[in-house]
Amino acid sequence: MVGIIIASHGKFAEGIKQSGQMIFGEQEKVQVVTFMPDEGPDDLMAHLDQAIKTFDEGDEVLFLVDLWGGSPFNAANRIQAVNPDKTAIVTGLNLPMLIEAYGARFSMQTAEEIAHYLVGVARDGVKSIPETVDAAPTQTAAAAVEEAPKVSATAPAEHTGKIEFDVLLARIDSRLLHGQVATAWTKSVSPNRIIVVSDGVSHDELRKTLITQAAPSGVKANVIPIDKLIEVYDDPRFRSVKALFLFENPQDVKRVVDAGVVFDEVNIGSMSFSDGKTMVTNTIAVDQADVDTYKSMAEKGVKFEIRKVPADSSEDLFAVLKKKGMA
Repeated sequence: MVGIIIASHGKFAEGIKQSGQMIFGEQEKVQVVTFMPDEGPDDLMAHLDQAIKTFDEGDEVLFLVDLWGGSPFNAANRIQAVNPDKTAIVTGLNLPMLIEAYGARFSMQTAEEIAHYLVGVARDGVKSIPETVDAAPTQTAAAAVEEAPKVSATAPAEHTGKIEFDVLLARIDSRLLHGQVATAWTKSVSPNRIIVVSDGVSHDELRKTLITQAAPSGVKANVIPIDKLIEVYDDPRFRSVKALFLFENPQDVKRVVDAGVVFDEVNIGSMSFSDGKTMVTNTIAVDQADVDTYKSMAEKGVKFEIRKVPADSSEDLFAVLKKKGMA
C-alpha cells in the first residue's frame, strides 16, 4: 500500500485528515506533517523523515501538500528528487483529493499513478453555484444510462417474483446520500446506480436535485417513491443495475420487504435523534417502534449490521440493542 503524508503550513493538515477520517474511516499508513511559525526548514525535513520511517521499507510515498512552492512542497521535493521512483507529490490539497487518494489505494499500486489521477479529481472537486444549478437539466437527462432503463420509467413492468436488481448494498441512513456514501461506500461496492427510496424526497424537487448532483463521478443517482420500487423490483429489465439502495428509516425498508423485496442484509449507517429515541451508538437513535420494525424484518430472514464506513468493524444490531436493554 502506498503511504500518504499530508503536509501543510500550520495545522491545516491535521484538520483535513480528521475530515477525511469522518468520511472514509480510519486509514493505515497516513501521516501528518505540520510546519509551524516557529520552525525552520531543518525542522520540517526532520518531520518528513520521521513520517517516512513509520512506513514499511520499500513502501512508495505520496506527498499531498497545500501549496506549490511553499516550504512543505520544497522539503518534499528534495526527498522526491532523491527517490524519484518511489515518491510523488501533489499540491493544492483539498478534501476531494484526500478521500479519492484513500480510495485509489485499493486499485492503484504506485504513488505516481495515484498522483496523476488526483490532479483531475482535485479540479473536479471545485464547483460553484449558480453555475452548477444551471447545469442540472443536463445531469438529469444523463440519468438514463445506456445499460439499463430509468428506474422512474412508466412502461408496464414484467414480473419474475424475485428481485432483479444486483443489490450491492441496502443502507438505512437518515442523511441519505452524503460524503460517506458518495465516497467510501461507492468505492467499496462499486455501484452504477444509487437509488434513494423515499416518499418525502421524491416529492421534494429541491432535495431530489441536490441528491442527483451529489452523485460521485461515473455513478447515476435516482430518487423514487417506495411504491415505485415495489412495482419494478422484479422487472428483469433491471438486471444490469448494480444498485446501492438508500432508505431514511427502517419503516420504509419494512414496506418493501413486506411487499416481497428480499434484502439478505441491511446496513445501518445513521438514524437521527428525536424526542423519545435512545442513542444506541454515537450515530444511531431508536425507539421501541424502530426496534419492533427491525424484529419484524429479522423474522423474515433479514440481517442487520451497524457500520458507518467500510473500514469500520461490523456490529450486529441486536447485539447492540441487547447491551442497551432494548432487544
